[in-house]
Amino acid sequence: MTGENVSFPNTFVLLGFSEYPWLQIPLFAVVLVSHILTITGNSSIILLSMMEPRLQTPMYFFLDNLSLLDLCISCNIAPQLLANLWGPEKTIASWGCTTQIYVFSWTSCTECALLAVMALDRYVAICRPLRYSLIMHPWACVWMAAVSWFSGFINSLLQATLTFQLPLCGHHTLDHFFCEVPALIKLACGDTTVINLSLALVSIPFGIVAPLIVVISYTLIGRAVLKLPSAEGRHKALSTCSSHLVVVTMYFGPGIYLYLLSPSKSSQAKFLSFFYCIITPLLNPLIYTLRNKDVRAAWKRILQFQSWGMFFKAI
Repeated sequence: MTGENVSFPNTFVLLGFSEYPWLQIPLFAVVLVSHILTITGNSSIILLSMMEPRLQTPMYFFLDNLSLLDLCISCNIAPQLLANLWGPEKTIASWGCTTQIYVFSWTSCTECALLAVMALDRYVAICRPLRYSLIMHPWACVWMAAVSWFSGFINSLLQATLTFQLPLCGHHTLDHFFCEVPALIKLACGDTTVINLSLALVSIPFGIVAPLIVVISYTLIGRAVLKLPSAEGRHKALSTCSSHLVVVTMYFGPGIYLYLLSPSKSSQAKFLSFFYCIITPLLNPLIYTLRNKDVRAAWKRILQFQSWGMFFKAI
């Protein structure tokens, strides 16, 4: 290694979608609108559940945490992506790259754990309804959410810290639109076998165990729903799970393909990551709002209350 520059670069170049120059401005518009709607939608869900007593239940508590994670993911990636799509500079400072890696690893792993917890919540609600309030009491929900956040944080520290130990030999061009662990590993000029094995081991709880919990939970839910005597009961039970099931599919589907199967084409990986990081945080609040009667009813009550308030002020 003598004579090689193994220091961490001061800046990184994010190639992003530079191979598609005609796509830069359309993508900028999509990212800008998506980012604004993501902030508005997810913030609205958090505020709505705080203002509406009927939404202060375990399911909506976990939904608040999911909305907070989506806000973190979007605010971590979208601003830098907008800057790179708009201007000729495609660089990011080393501290910005480090922040993106830590925050993205933390939030993405936490979301895996949280979606598994939400699946368990739906299992208890449908398969153990008489014991639901006993099992999913407020402190149990806080504890499960805290474990999800803390486990994601620990995994982020391990993944990012191990990755930053790799010698880069002056390489600083990432074939991606944001900084993440797999992209940085590709820059390493040394042997990455040990670190790849270490990262695979610490990722097992989030990439394999969490999806497995979701599959088992919904398998048991499906069996319980099929045993219900009335079609109305089956429809009601499935409607409480449909939003979460759609969100789980959108999150774990691209994630498993990206990080476990590793697509061969970098452009394919970029567009999947784009959907995963920009579009999914936008769609989550829309799915829960459009497909959930409680959320729609709460919005109507608040809007009606505000309309009457404005009416009386006018009088």
